[in-house]
Amino acid sequence: MSNPLSKVELKGIPFCRSGKVRDMYKLEEGLLIVATDRISAFDHILPNPVPDKGKILTGISEYWFEKTADIVPNHIISFDVEEYPMALDPYKELLRGRSMLVKEAKLIEIECVVRGYLSGSAWKEYRDNGTVCEQTLKQGYRESDIFDEPLFTPSTKAFEGHDENISIERMISEIGEDTGSKIMELSKKLFNFASRQLKEKGLILADTKYEFGLCDGGIIVIDEMMTPDSSRYWIADEWEPGRSQQAFDKQYVRDWLEKINWNKQPPVPELPEEVIQKTVEKYKQVYKWITGEEVNA
Repeated sequence: MSNPLSKVELKGIPFCRSGKVRDMYKLEEGLLIVATDRISAFDHILPNPVPDKGKILTGISEYWFEKTADIVPNHIISFDVEEYPMALDPYKELLRGRSMLVKEAKLIEIECVVRGYLSGSAWKEYRDNGTVCEQTLKQGYRESDIFDEPLFTPSTKAFEGHDENISIERMISEIGEDTGSKIMELSKKLFNFASRQLKEKGLILADTKYEFGLCDGGIIVIDEMMTPDSSRYWIADEWEPGRSQQAFDKQYVRDWLEKINWNKQPPVPELPEEVIQKTVEKYKQVYKWITGEEVNA
């Protein structure tokens, strides 16, 4: 296990911005996105990084970007540090396995969430109101039930704080009918493709989110792709409607934070070593399940 990376410093390379996990840099041609080992929960970055997390997220994204390139174009130029610009040569080992060189795109400011199963916040809303993101559903669904067909539930793209679930009608009003219809169609195509692939491997993709941008006159998929940070994965053989499921994502960390009754306000508590180790194990397990390979850390 490598030393965890919580912050990236690339002297001489213009810095763009930091997300909760990724740091972005501007190059002469394109952008460099670096996945750190930071982990967030309830919109706060936790003090302890999770070793190898950035490499696992990057590896899973690489797998899915390659597998889905014929469904929708993406922003990837290269994952190979040997193909990066010379200005990045001093940082090759730092960047290896945890970075991607991408095309610069104009962000479509919508989080495209696709849900195949009723879980998480969607289950709570349905239980209380019979709706999911303002969409009225038939009665009788149980927690973790599969939908008759995948549900598209957009949200706003918040660079700080909470994303906000919105109606499809509001999405259309904000980005236009043509763009809204297209990203909805592409999101479902990606989700259905991945779901079929994963079921053959014994894994369920319960829900995930996609982000899209405009580049070279068309829509491309950007950011990450179906990682444990942006998706909910379950073991198919253990799936049982009517209860919550074991998930290969940050849920283990969220559950621990709930258990200690953290009020979700600073100061953010430090994670015990056993929680960090268990989280690493879950990320590595889902990486192997999806790609069929061990993490090369």
